Amino acid sequence: MSPTADGTTGNATYEFVVVANRLPVDRVTGESGESSWKRAPGGLVTALAPVMENADGAWVGWHGAPDEEVAPFDNNGISIVPVPLSADEVNLYYEGFSNSTLWPLYHDVIVAPEFHRNWWDSYKTVNRRFAEATAATAAEGATVWVQDYQLQLVPKLLRDARPDLKIGFFNHIPFPSVDLFAQLPWRKRVLEGLLGADLIGFQRPSDASNFLRAVRRVLGFTVRGQQIHVQDGNGYPQRIARAESHPISIDTAQISRMAKDPEIQARAKEIRRGLGNPDVVLLGVDRLDYTKGIRHRLKAFGELIDDGRLEVGGAALVQVASPSRERVGEYMRLRDEIELTVGRINGEHDTVAHTAIRYLHHSYPFEEMVALYLAADVMLVTALRDGMNLVAKEYIAAHVDNKGALILSEFAGAADQLKHAFLVNPHDIDELKDKIVEAIHLPEPEATRRMRIMRRQISTNDVARWSRKFLESLAKTDAELSLDARNRADEERAGHAEADRTRPKDAE
Repeated sequence: MSPTADGTTGNATYEFVVVANRLPVDRVTGESGESSWKRAPGGLVTALAPVMENADGAWVGWHGAPDEEVAPFDNNGISIVPVPLSADEVNLYYEGFSNSTLWPLYHDVIVAPEFHRNWWDSYKTVNRRFAEATAATAAEGATVWVQDYQLQLVPKLLRDARPDLKIGFFNHIPFPSVDLFAQLPWRKRVLEGLLGADLIGFQRPSDASNFLRAVRRVLGFTVRGQQIHVQDGNGYPQRIARAESHPISIDTAQISRMAKDPEIQARAKEIRRGLGNPDVVLLGVDRLDYTKGIRHRLKAFGELIDDGRLEVGGAALVQVASPSRERVGEYMRLRDEIELTVGRINGEHDTVAHTAIRYLHHSYPFEEMVALYLAADVMLVTALRDGMNLVAKEYIAAHVDNKGALILSEFAGAADQLKHAFLVNPHDIDELKDKIVEAIHLPEPEATRRMRIMRRQISTNDVARWSRKFLESLAKTDAELSLDARNRADEERAGHAEADRTRPKDAE
C-alpha cells in the first residue's frame, strides 16, 4: 500500500489510511533543545502501529499541541498527517464533548454526563476537519479505518465527500444500552455519522447488539442480523452497513520477547527487592480514570489487611495510575480521593521496613511495565466498565513462565476471552477480597494450567489477527455478504433441526 501521486508525504495519497484523535507519535525535546518524534504509549498505538508499519499507510490525527500546525512527515514507516486543533477546541471537543459527555455516557453513567450545545458544535467542527484531511489523503478507492468515539461523525462526512472509499469504524470503548444512549440530545446525528461506515466494529457482541438496537429504535432503520439497511433522507434504502464484534488484542510475540530479556528480568527482581521482597506482589496498572475501579481494589486490599487475611511485609500492592485528563474536574477529584485513601492505608499499616501500597502517579517506558508485570504474582484489573483492557492481556503475555494469576472484572471486554482468569464483580468488595486471597493461595499446578490456557488464547488472537479479521470483513463484497447470511441461516436451521431431533419426548 504505497503512496501515489508525486510520492512525497505532503502531497501523496494512500490506499490505506487510519484516522484517530491522536497521532501514534509524541514530540520529545532533547537536552540541546532539538525536537524529535517517538512512538506514543497507549492501547490504540500498541495495537495499530505494527499494522501501519507493514502496510506503509498514512495516519491522520492531532499531534498533541494546540494552536500549532505541523507539516506531514514520516516516522518509522508510517506517514504522519497532522490535523491542527486550537486550545478552545481541545477544551470543547476533547475534554468537553468527548470526555465529559460521551465517555461517561458510554461507560454506563458511572459519572453523570454533561450536555452542552457549544461542546457539540465544536465536536462537529473538529470531525469535519478530520474528514477533510482524510479525504485529501486517501487514494481513489482507498480503505479508511476511523478509530473511536471522538470521531463518530467522520464516516458519514467522508462518505458524502468520497463515496468511492471503503470505510470502517472501530469503537474502542463500550457502546451503551439504548436507554442510556437515548439521553444524548444528538443521538440521531451520532448514529447517522457512524452509519457512513461500511463496517462498524465493537469489542463485545453485547456492544454491537446495543448499537443495532439503538439504530432500530432511534432511526427506525431495518436491521436483519448484523446488517443495517441505511436509508436516505427520503426514507428510501440506500446501502447496507454492518455492525460486528472484533475484540482488539496486543502484539503478544513482542511482549513475550521482552519478557525473556535478561535485563528486564533483572529489573523485575530489583523491583521486588525495592518492595522489601514480600511473599506476594499485587499489581494494578491503569490510567487514572473513574471507570477503572481503582478505589474498589484499594478498599478491598485495605480491608484484607484490617481483617488480618493479609499483612504488610507478606503482601504489597503496587498501583500505577498514569495521569489522565488532569484538567477535567472529575479526574482531579478522583486523584485527590485515591491519594487520600493510599495515605490513610499506609499511615495505618506501614512498618519501618515495608509499605502496604506503593502508589505511582506517572507513566513508564514499556520495558519498565513488562518488568512490573514479571515482578507481580497477582494482577488486579477491576474496571467498572471497559471496552477491552489490554493491560490484562499484556500481563499474560509477559508471563512466559506460565506463573502468576489474573483477577479480572467481568465488566471488561477481556473477560469474554480470558475465562480462566478469576472473574469478579468489582462492586462486590467481599467477593473481590475472596478472589484476591484465592489467587494468592492458588496451587502452582492450577495456576500454571490457567495461565497456559490464557497465553494460548492471546497468542492465537493477537493484534495482527484482530486487524486482519476486521479488514477482511470490511473488504467483503455484497455477494460474499449474501453468501455469509445464507450460510448463517443454514447453520441456524440445522441447529434447530438437531435440537428437535434430540429433544426428549417428555419435553414435547
